[in-house]
Amino acid sequence: MMIVTAEEPEKVGVAFSPEAPDSLEALDIPESLVEDLMLRRLYSKGSTSMTALCSSLKLPYPVIHDLFQRLRRRQLFEVLGVKDNDYTFTLSGAGRDQAERRFTVSHYAGPAPVSLRSYDTAVRAQAAKVAVNRAGLKKALSDLVLTRELLDQLGPAVNSQSSLFLYGPTGNGKTSVVGRLGRIYQDAIVIPYAVEFDGQVIVLYDPAVHERLAIDVTGLDPRWVVCRRPAITVGGELEPSMLELQLEESSRVYAAPLQMRANNGMLIIDDFGRQIVTPHYLLNRWIVPLDRRVDYLSFRYGLKFEIPFELLVVFATNLDPHELADEAFLRRIQNKIYVGPVSSPVFEKIFDRLVAERNLSCEPGSAEFLRALCLQLGGRELRACYPADILNILASISTYEEVPATVNKASLKRAAAMYFTKTMAIKGERPRTHQELEPGERE
Repeated sequence: MMIVTAEEPEKVGVAFSPEAPDSLEALDIPESLVEDLMLRRLYSKGSTSMTALCSSLKLPYPVIHDLFQRLRRRQLFEVLGVKDNDYTFTLSGAGRDQAERRFTVSHYAGPAPVSLRSYDTAVRAQAAKVAVNRAGLKKALSDLVLTRELLDQLGPAVNSQSSLFLYGPTGNGKTSVVGRLGRIYQDAIVIPYAVEFDGQVIVLYDPAVHERLAIDVTGLDPRWVVCRRPAITVGGELEPSMLELQLEESSRVYAAPLQMRANNGMLIIDDFGRQIVTPHYLLNRWIVPLDRRVDYLSFRYGLKFEIPFELLVVFATNLDPHELADEAFLRRIQNKIYVGPVSSPVFEKIFDRLVAERNLSCEPGSAEFLRALCLQLGGRELRACYPADILNILASISTYEEVPATVNKASLKRAAAMYFTKTMAIKGERPRTHQELEPGERE
């Protein structure tokens, strides 16, 4: 079980470590696929060495050497030279013909994949087991000002590693909270570069969302990458295709969907209800995975298969949950946490912290003044975003005026006037009609 401490993943190591295969027979994927990878790699590079192939295909030297000898006996290679038992070679005419035929099937010539069965075993073995206490969670979210009440709801929720639903008015820190929840994971996992099933390659490792760690694991199969547990955030850009296998037409290679890339970590759906995909579609798509921890994907030609769904799904929304989902779905989301407006002490603490972090000159009483100003101009509720937003405007004004940013009543009033909208109906005013204007005002 993972205890939240001060340790970094680099110092913790990995609990699951697939061993490197020592021969071609020890691989868990079809030998024909490995041959195709080698031929396509040579076809695209022109010539290579066995050492270079080990690096590019992420296979141990014994496997590459075994494969090289087999294909050489079939006269698919021409040796260009040898140094320290490391052959440099290229494709023969027959090898080039075969490589060209394999290119019509797929252009993939990257790291060798692991089997779907091996991937499933790894994901199940690396399921997150978190044991965070109040002190640990407070430390993980130390750069936010949160009430003890909110912390005491978040803690048990993340410990359960079940789905989590944060809701409440906009501007009160839901996005800030969920964006930092990944800090609770303080161990490392292994992720394969790619997964194979039915002869098809699914590219999984994505450096854009997977943070690789500099941990040297003795004997680790090089087809696996040591990473932090992923914490992937998606907002309004989410569309149905991102939840399914995506076939790259030019390369004939599949890309893993979001939930597969987020396995063993968390997937955050921010601004839920404002996506291209409708809430109804998304909830129906995941009602089974959230309940049974498995998902189903399909290849373009119709073959359907099962993958693990071992992740924490976090929804964050400022819409009414009952307008987004029915009771059947909300029941499957066990943890539902309301993030409401902030209190006066929390508001002032946020303001004071931001002023200190930005090293601003601040007039005494500014926090109380801004709090009263926001209640006057913004309504009856205080929002956590007000201090940062108004201080940002204040800084922009100081840049425009070419003077140092100073926090005082005058500068706060000027920034707040730009931030809040005016509602004439509240002031008892309304626009005058054309007939009510004075003759000189009608032009």
